[in-house]
Amino acid sequence: MAEFTFYTVAMSCGQISRWALHEAGAEYEHVMMDWETRPESFKHVNPMNKVPVLVHHVSGRDYVVTECAAINHYLAETHPEAGLLPDTHELAAYFRWLFFAAGPLEQAVVAKAMGWEVPEGKSGMAGFGSLDLALDAADQWLSANDFAAGSRFTMADTYFGSQFVWGLQFGSIPERPAFRAYVDRITQRPAYAEARAIDANLGAAAPG
Repeated sequence: MAEFTFYTVAMSCGQISRWALHEAGAEYEHVMMDWETRPESFKHVNPMNKVPVLVHHVSGRDYVVTECAAINHYLAETHPEAGLLPDTHELAAYFRWLFFAAGPLEQAVVAKAMGWEVPEGKSGMAGFGSLDLALDAADQWLSANDFAAGSRFTMADTYFGSQFVWGLQFGSIPERPAFRAYVDRITQRPAYAEARAIDANLGAAAPG
């Protein structure tokens, strides 16, 4: 048995954590499911019945991790030799932008896509304020820094960066010079290409 079992769906947000698996150099096997159905047994792994899910098999026990941001950071923690954890001076920015992407940025993008409008005067309650506000904050950082934690790539970039890879691809995030330059930097990484090729092949083979 591989050290990790990775439950995912082709061409889903599971691509984000597959990239992290390859950056970490983790030994894993994947369990592919489809969009419409899940085995009943999967609900015992994740009661939310959604992917991705990572199960770590270690010392005779199974440890379940859900949510892409958590999965990706967990892989950095369990594979310190990959050099993807932040140094002391990078720690604040690392966690700031990792959780910014998992919270305000993702919420703002989804709200916009769903056509949800925050009532006037209630933006503070929404957490993300507005999509423009969230994007301006990210733009300010990426205009001054090459990566999420500063000057070098860390595991935070697999999650923070994926928001921009997908956002620019599908038009949910508008083109800005800092966003395009950031996407160009992170998608040149060999681990990104390896993981992306696997999911592209699986997506092409999937029914429908």
